[in-house]
Amino acid sequence: MPGTVTLHRVLKAPADRVYRAFLDPEAMAKWLPPHGFTGKVHAMDARVGGSYRMSFTNFGTGSSHSFGGTYLELVPNEKLRYNDQFENPGLPGVMEVTVTLKPVLCGTELHIVQQGIPDAIPVEFCYLGWQESLALLAQLVEPNIPDNP
Repeated sequence: MPGTVTLHRVLKAPADRVYRAFLDPEAMAKWLPPHGFTGKVHAMDARVGGSYRMSFTNFGTGSSHSFGGTYLELVPNEKLRYNDQFENPGLPGVMEVTVTLKPVLCGTELHIVQQGIPDAIPVEFCYLGWQESLALLAQLVEPNIPDNP
């Protein structure tokens, strides 16, 4: 039975910065891969109906896995909905991710639901990976660094 993970965070960053981190290829390569992995975005067409493709590489072993999907819904600074599918035939099925952003007094409330996780991936591993990724996301979007004059 495909699994589901649900995550909730409050980030000390404006919603536009958090939203942009989900659609900027360089940002995604920096924060999305969980600990022990590097990431590469091979293609990204960030519009409804557009697609993306990226890969994670295990830094210790050098093995990698690729995945990609289609953007289903994009509401600037409020919501992203997209699907994911692994290129590995041993990880069949299509996952769907919904990211909801809500401005709050101290920043942005973030809700993520990932559904359809293949049976071969233990849900707790997926949940742990998202927690690591979201910690990296916070490190990327929370600093308010001014441009050099």
